Amino acid sequence: MYGDPSALLGLARRMRDVAGDVRAEADRLVGRAEATTWTGVAADAVRRRARQRAGDLRRTAALHDAAAEALERHAREVDRLRELIAAAERRLARLLDAVRERADDWLDPLGGRLDDWTGGLADRLERITPPPPGHRDWLDLELPGLLPGLGSAA
Repeated sequence: MYGDPSALLGLARRMRDVAGDVRAEADRLVGRAEATTWTGVAADAVRRRARQRAGDLRRTAALHDAAAEALERHAREVDRLRELIAAAERRLARLLDAVRERADDWLDPLGGRLDDWTGGLADRLERITPPPPGHRDWLDLELPGLLPGLGSAA
């Protein structure tokens, strides 16, 4: 699966830190503009402009917070999908192990293969080429007639 949840969460924390810094800068800008003893039309215009810029900075901070939330959601989804992939890998491994363990027992007393009665189950399982470990394709892997999709909960 693609994506490193801890790296994504680290980036989200940095985005939140930047948002906090930008908000603090907006507060400082307004505070300094309001604290000046300068009076008159030009002073009022500077204060008004400082409040407008502070609003812009706060909107920028909100966008950073939204980006952090999106990164956190993505990290949770990557974790969820990684768990599904791992479960699919374990499920197929257990199935293949069970077939291998019982392959010798699948001869009936008359010498015929019980596999013929199971529709070639052992042969079909042995021909499976699974995706690489951790690969997203595990979510779509289907074993027709055996399993409806190992990662079908995705």
